[in-house]
Amino acid sequence: MYSLHELIAMSERELAQLPYPARPAGLYEPIRYALGAGGKRIRPALVLMACNLFQEAVTAAKPAALAVEVFHNFTLLHDDIMDNADTRRGKPSVHKKWNDNTAILSGDAMLIYTYRLLAGCDEKSLPRLLTVFNEVAVGVCEGQQYDMDFEKRTDVSVAEYLRMIELKTAVLLAGALKLGAICGGGSDMATDLLYKYGISIGLAFQLQDDLLDTYADSDEFGKPVGGDILEGKKTFLLTNALARADEPARRSLLELLSDRTIVPAEKIARVRAIYDRLGIRELTEKAVAAYFADANLALDALEVAPDRLKPLRELTAELQGRRK
Repeated sequence: MYSLHELIAMSERELAQLPYPARPAGLYEPIRYALGAGGKRIRPALVLMACNLFQEAVTAAKPAALAVEVFHNFTLLHDDIMDNADTRRGKPSVHKKWNDNTAILSGDAMLIYTYRLLAGCDEKSLPRLLTVFNEVAVGVCEGQQYDMDFEKRTDVSVAEYLRMIELKTAVLLAGALKLGAICGGGSDMATDLLYKYGISIGLAFQLQDDLLDTYADSDEFGKPVGGDILEGKKTFLLTNALARADEPARRSLLELLSDRTIVPAEKIARVRAIYDRLGIRELTEKAVAAYFADANLALDALEVAPDRLKPLRELTAELQGRRK
């Protein structure tokens, strides 16, 4: 049985060995740059971890693990264009280092390579793997579209926000686990439970992000807090605040968020004060804890030896205790 960190290291090694052609350099160099820029490698590790629940060797799941990580990084290339993001993981984003057209085309090639990699899985499992992967891929695109739509709206509900982050963030984690379980020969019940686990930790992770961006210690967080407030970004905190506030308070909050004349530090402090009055921090902390509890319940229901679940338990504990 492999540990979480052994599977992350294995994923890193396998990604570094992917044989992309040398030419045309304008197509493949940005791919190597993007994949070599780091990252937590949680998604490919989840594929391998799920496979390892049902068999000792994880070789059968390696093509799917690589496919998931290449797909994830493909989405980041296109996301950075849509968000006009200058950096990614502390380095210039691909569209800034090269240009938008290069990022689009290299991203397209990464998507095609995703399917090439997935095709390396056992042919008997491939139809199921493709069905799961395609549903996940479409879901991620739907989540991104909802996220863009929400930028123009002031009436986004909590339920709409949760559905958006489920699609944009959680389904890829859940899909990674389901792919790995299929590769490992897990039962339909087991693959469904692992999918539920992935959805739960994905939602918990994103709500944690929302909370940390507003309330984290900036030194621990590694960057200034309050970015979501300054951008007027729809988050679990904001959607709940708008739902809980009476009409005058709601109008005041929206006016405050849209006012570009206020000094950033003052805007962050004033919005945070509104959140504090409405009990938004405590509400979010309870929601995060509830999703982690749901994740553990899904693991509890899996009919595998308890020691096999140690890497997933370890991952849940690490995510639950994160401060950045």
